[in-house]
Amino acid sequence: MFTGIIEEIGTVASIQRGAKSSRLTIKGKLIFEDMHIGDSIAVNGVCLTVTEKSENTFTADVMAETLRRSSLGSLSLGSRVNLERAMAADGRFGGHIVSGHIDGTGEIAGMDREDNAVWVTVKAPPALLRYIIEKGSIAIDGISLTVAYVDNQCFKVSLIPHTAGHTTLLDKKNGDVVNLENDIVGKYVDKLLHFDETQGLAGNVGTRAESRINTDFLKENGFM
Repeated sequence: MFTGIIEEIGTVASIQRGAKSSRLTIKGKLIFEDMHIGDSIAVNGVCLTVTEKSENTFTADVMAETLRRSSLGSLSLGSRVNLERAMAADGRFGGHIVSGHIDGTGEIAGMDREDNAVWVTVKAPPALLRYIIEKGSIAIDGISLTVAYVDNQCFKVSLIPHTAGHTTLLDKKNGDVVNLENDIVGKYVDKLLHFDETQGLAGNVGTRAESRINTDFLKENGFM
C-alpha cells in the first residue's frame, strides 16, 4: 500500500521490450536506502516488484496487462518517473490509500497558473469519472491529489509549489497520458451497493443491480 506522497523523481535507465511485456530499470537515490529484492515500488503510480537491484538502480518486470492499463509502455530512456516505496507500518499517512493498481489512464487537457498554484485539467473516460468527486482524492501518476472540479468529461486538481517541484506532473503537455487510480473506498462502496447477491453464490462473480438505497430509503431511516 502507498500514500501518494512521492519520495523522489527517478529516471528510466534501460528498457527491454518483449512481445507484450517489458523490463524496466530505474535509477534513483533516496529509495535505495532500505530496498530489497521483492519489495514493491510505485513507478508513476504503478506497483512494481523489485527483481534486481544495484547501488542506485532497480529492475522490475512489467506484464502485458500492466502495459494495457497504464502509460508505462510510453516511457523511453531518460524519462522522469515518480517513485514511492510501500508505506511503512510506523509511517505517517500523509496522502490517501493508494494501492498502485491503476484503473486506467487520462489525458492532460490544460494547465493554468493561478498565483502560486497550477490548475491541471485531465480528461478521463466515464468509467473513471463515476468515482471522482469534488474534494475527493485521486492519484495521478502516483501523486495523491484533491479533486477541485469535476464534470462528465474531465476533472481538475490544483498543485501547490511543493507538489509541482517534487513530482513530474508539470513535465506533461496537452495530450500526454497519465495513470489514474480512483479512491479505493468509493470503488468498494459502489460494488456493494450494486451487487446482485443471487449471482454471487457458488463462486460466481456477480452482476450489477439497481441499488435499493435511494433518497426515500435514507429519509425513512433517519439519515436525511
